[in-house]
Amino acid sequence: MIGAPAGGHAVIVAARRTAIGTAGRGFATCTVDALAASVLAEVARLVAPSGLAVDDVVLGNCMGPGGDVARVAALRAGLGADVPGVTVDRQCGSGLDAVLQAASRVKAGDARLVLAGGAESASTAPHRSWPGSGERYARAPFAPPGFPDPDMGPAADRLAVERGITRARQDAWAARSHRLAASAREAGVFDAEIVAVDEVARDDRPRASLDVARLARFAPAFSADSDATVTAGNSCGFSDGAAAMAVTTERVARELGLPALRIRAVALAAGDPALPGIGAAPAARAALDRSGLSARDLGFVEITEAFAAQVLAVADELGLDEELISGDGGAIALGHPWGASGAVLLVRLAARMAASDDERPGLAACSIGGGQGVAVIVERLA
Repeated sequence: MIGAPAGGHAVIVAARRTAIGTAGRGFATCTVDALAASVLAEVARLVAPSGLAVDDVVLGNCMGPGGDVARVAALRAGLGADVPGVTVDRQCGSGLDAVLQAASRVKAGDARLVLAGGAESASTAPHRSWPGSGERYARAPFAPPGFPDPDMGPAADRLAVERGITRARQDAWAARSHRLAASAREAGVFDAEIVAVDEVARDDRPRASLDVARLARFAPAFSADSDATVTAGNSCGFSDGAAAMAVTTERVARELGLPALRIRAVALAAGDPALPGIGAAPAARAALDRSGLSARDLGFVEITEAFAAQVLAVADELGLDEELISGDGGAIALGHPWGASGAVLLVRLAARMAASDDERPGLAACSIGGGQGVAVIVERLA
């Protein structure tokens, strides 16, 4: 028996990320394993005083070169040839799911120290095509023939129509994201959580100048229909980045003396693949139910801002206080490195909760292509 007794809570410590770079810019030539390795090496350094060996590395990734990115990144990080690794693909929920898989092992007593997170390099993702056709495809199918399989942009437009989310409300949310992220960046709020890679240690996308007036000039990006409201301005950008953390037992976390988050409840959900943007809502509701909490009990919320429409739809569905969501800006401003984004949510929750006197728990949740959702409730370890 190498771990804590089964049934104990898993705990997150040493949550770190790279800067998030717009595709083709600061990390244009940095491969996905190189991004991940830099963060893994720093997390390993922070937890080294525990004296524990790393039992496994679990990383989310969507669009990499194939193979086992986690194992390659672990080797590149210098963790040692005896440290295994496994790669998870739950689309843009991959990074969060990787952490939850690590937590399950710790909770079961099958591991004491797992490094987990996600990484994505839109810049270096290989071009692929179907055999015999030569036709390049941008993504793998979210659903098989006979099921709806919309791209996320058109699906966000449909969700906005069905939920009555106006263009003005989406643009206001996008302006908020840029304003908050730009302010946090300039104030140094992100500095302690960012691991420099190739001397890049600053998120490059947030623009305080993208106010409502400027955002109103953007044309709909995914549909020519008269009711289309989703634009490049109220959507995320293609991005590069990585995030990772150590998942361990409460005892080890206390011995390390680092700020820590206890994982209180997790949940996965699935629904209509035609409306993938709402998937975070049933997952979050299930996690709240399992933790015995309601939306009113939350003090911090991070939801992947792939599109303003889907964040607002999830907030409406759950009755969330919008002021609690992405309090330092989200993916619309920072960018959305798909396989890493779910782990970035936990890095942001850890930083926000550690900097606050508010003892209330936090929620991280992702809506996922194909109609899935993943969510976790965390609380500070006293």
